[in-house]
Amino acid sequence: MSRERVNRVVVIGTGFVGSSYAFALVNQGIADELVLIDVNKEKSIGDVMDLNHGKVFAPKPTNIWFGDYKDCRDADLVVICAGANQKPGETRLDLVDKNIKIFQTIVESVMASGFDGIFLIATNPVDILTYATWKFSGLTKERVIGSGTILDTARFRFLLGDYFKIAPTNVHAYIIGEHGDTELPVWSHAEIGSIPIEQLVAKNDHYKKEDLENIFINVRDAAYQIIEKKGATYYGIAMGLVRITRAILHNENAILTVSAYLDGEYGENNVYIGVPAIINRSGIREVMELTLNDTEQQQFHHSVSVLKNILAPFFKEVKESL
Repeated sequence: MSRERVNRVVVIGTGFVGSSYAFALVNQGIADELVLIDVNKEKSIGDVMDLNHGKVFAPKPTNIWFGDYKDCRDADLVVICAGANQKPGETRLDLVDKNIKIFQTIVESVMASGFDGIFLIATNPVDILTYATWKFSGLTKERVIGSGTILDTARFRFLLGDYFKIAPTNVHAYIIGEHGDTELPVWSHAEIGSIPIEQLVAKNDHYKKEDLENIFINVRDAAYQIIEKKGATYYGIAMGLVRITRAILHNENAILTVSAYLDGEYGENNVYIGVPAIINRSGIREVMELTLNDTEQQQFHHSVSVLKNILAPFFKEVKESL
């Protein structure tokens, strides 16, 4: 007898990010089934109990349970939040070596179940680990997605909205590149109400170019500030992951800045990096190729080079493409 067609999401890793994602997912009623997997079984079982006790307040009931890798077989989406955490003073790229080893074990276990859905990666360094997941899984590039710069873009829009006193949902601006220290703002395409932000600043003495530069610095360094204050970032990225999940499961064709594979776009190839992409039920339908100015193109190429140099010791084909 065939299984009833429902949307199943499996979360691997129920630390701060994974449990916050599960909580946000249930509150928005996006998935029909939610499976939690973690080496810390007792903690995850506790999360399942806690979430189930709140289902009466959710927009719709989600079937939630603690599971194992065999539950990935019928999953539409597997979201990986497991891995070593970023510590104070540590960059995302410092985590590469230990997390690639963890991911190889996880991804191979998922694929052994017969999984044929979409991977969504949240663990840092997310661009590196999304590439690793693609290689370890053997899935097509469209079906492996990283959270990329979705949170950086959200931070950017929030701070710009705060500066210009405009709702952040009406600010259209992107952060692209590595989710990390080499990311960049695409000022050439940043707009409020279809008016370029650079034009607004040039025409109004109340606004200053150096203020915009400081806004970007605060976006880029936000994670460090939050980690210093509370030890980890998790609410914002959890909500970003839910946004990507909704775009996938509801076949939205939404444009989101995720970590996507480049195959000639922006003049780059063989790398996963944060760029605007159209997301639907098949995963990444298309990478949106913005026309960057010379400075932005150089900054983006530098970001790509940093990621490739980190990946090169682990993957021969990356080394050959340098």
